[in-house]
Amino acid sequence: MSEMRSLFSADPSHPFPQREEESLPCSDQTQIWTISQINQVVRDLLEGSLPPLWVEGEISNFRYHSNGHMYFTLKDEKAELEAVMFSEQNARLPFAPSDGQNVIAFGQITLYERRGRYQINVYEMRPAGIGKLQLEFERLKERLQAEGLFDERFKQPIPSFPERIGIVTAPGGAALHDILKILRERYPLVEVLLFPARVQGEGAAQEIAQAIRAANRYHQYEASIDVLVVARGGGSLEDLWAFNEEPVARAIFESAIPIVTGVGHEIDFTIADFVADRRAPTPTAAAQMVVPDRAVLLSFAEGARERVQSLIHSQLEDRALRLQMLLRRRGLHRPGQLVREHQQTLDHARELLARTMRERLNRLQERARALLERLANLNPTMVLRRGFAIVETSAGEVVRSAEQVAVGDSVKIRLYQGSLRARVEAKEVSSGEREEND
Repeated sequence: MSEMRSLFSADPSHPFPQREEESLPCSDQTQIWTISQINQVVRDLLEGSLPPLWVEGEISNFRYHSNGHMYFTLKDEKAELEAVMFSEQNARLPFAPSDGQNVIAFGQITLYERRGRYQINVYEMRPAGIGKLQLEFERLKERLQAEGLFDERFKQPIPSFPERIGIVTAPGGAALHDILKILRERYPLVEVLLFPARVQGEGAAQEIAQAIRAANRYHQYEASIDVLVVARGGGSLEDLWAFNEEPVARAIFESAIPIVTGVGHEIDFTIADFVADRRAPTPTAAAQMVVPDRAVLLSFAEGARERVQSLIHSQLEDRALRLQMLLRRRGLHRPGQLVREHQQTLDHARELLARTMRERLNRLQERARALLERLANLNPTMVLRRGFAIVETSAGEVVRSAEQVAVGDSVKIRLYQGSLRARVEAKEVSSGEREEND
């Protein structure tokens, strides 16, 4: 506002009259200003002093003119500001403004010269709550993208046949249940490690970042983790906000373990998705992305067996055809004894080849059968069918030790057909478990 104050300086050459104790008399040399000139100068001062900016306020006196322009007032507890949003800007609004709605608006402070009233020409407007979050999202996204955190050159490949998978999510949540279900169905050979963290609310972003770093420490000092799934079920923008915070983005970028995110629904994109090595639309899709399908593997093994068998038969037929062609050559019939000897040698070679091929085929078939049996035996359903059962706590955790439950706890017993609800009447802890606990 220093330009505005300078208008009333003591410089007699300035076009505005000086401020003195007594008014100067009007003479022929005094410049007389029109209202239009003054309003034009004030408008230039406003637009030159204040760049386009964001303001927050409540809409009142909203009017939608027939020409498509919107006229309204933005106010807070102490003041009001007239506003206009022309049709070419408001055609892109993602919501319908109305009186009483809190919004944030981006525009230029200016003066409506005709009425001598200052106002804001609004270029963009959003609901205040979600609008602020979306604005933060866009700013952080632009900054991290400029730093290179989204670059493809930093993306790590996802292994095709992982032995150990880490999961960062809330324990007991729907996302964890869905992921474990898919992993059991598709690839029961994999080992799963849970690194728990809150995925919503204040402090959730820090917990998620800490869980990712904990997984990397385990990967470095304990046992290798092939891939890490960072997941959460669906929700609103506010619910998913922890995955839009910088600590989570930094932890994902720094991870030595390849990371797959599965946050929200298919339409939800978070900052974590852009930084991760792969993005899945849902937690279920993330589980499908990190492991192969055992049904596909079994089909591949069966196809390989059939191809090997077909190749062996083809080679045998080819050898037989070549033998017949040799036998038909006239030169071989002249020295009869030599022909008979060669015929005997060829018969022996054919028998040896056939026996070798059969033995090789049998070995391949045995290997394929053993692989199929091994996969079948690893099926949890087959284990339950033999009379075993799976005991789970009320929170869905598999009970491996009596120390995990207390007398009086309710447990679920999963059988081959159906399940039972039971209550712990007593428990016995083996000496091995006591030593291990000690």
